[in-house]
Amino acid sequence: MTDSAAAFELAQVNISRLKAPLDSPQLKDFVDNLDPVNADADTADGFVWRLQSEDGDATDIEVFGDAWLIINMSVWRDADALTAYMYQGRHREMLARRREWFERVQEAMTTLWWVPAGHRPTVAEAEARLLHLRTHGPTPYAFTLRVSFPPGAGEPVALDVPDGLGCPA
Repeated sequence: MTDSAAAFELAQVNISRLKAPLDSPQLKDFVDNLDPVNADADTADGFVWRLQSEDGDATDIEVFGDAWLIINMSVWRDADALTAYMYQGRHREMLARRREWFERVQEAMTTLWWVPAGHRPTVAEAEARLLHLRTHGPTPYAFTLRVSFPPGAGEPVALDVPDGLGCPA
């Protein structure tokens, strides 16, 4: 990693629309796995930070003023560290089951952006980045795993995302 790249970290936000209330039997497996999946993230190589409330997760943090949306937001060393975590182990298993718990939506629900090392993004910042992606498609301001931009770059960089597990958009 170059010195200029080390000055940045990768922020990601993923929002999902629940199919049922968090305390419903339909979401029991999802809720039961939140703590273990978060613990895996906390110890993953390249993990920097994740949004959480006093309860240790972010399920009670409002996003877009919609009680049926939940947010996952974190910061990683780089896209390689994020994808290594996302597509292995318990997280991969949960990702494969996401349609059991979350509505399928047409608009982008996930975006990435570079932040200065040490910066912790806010929900409002994540909402703005996601709305920008929905309006303009992938740009250096807000992009996806499939169309990514390195810090300070103007040209997209394709990343290898396993089939069937890609993020929307």
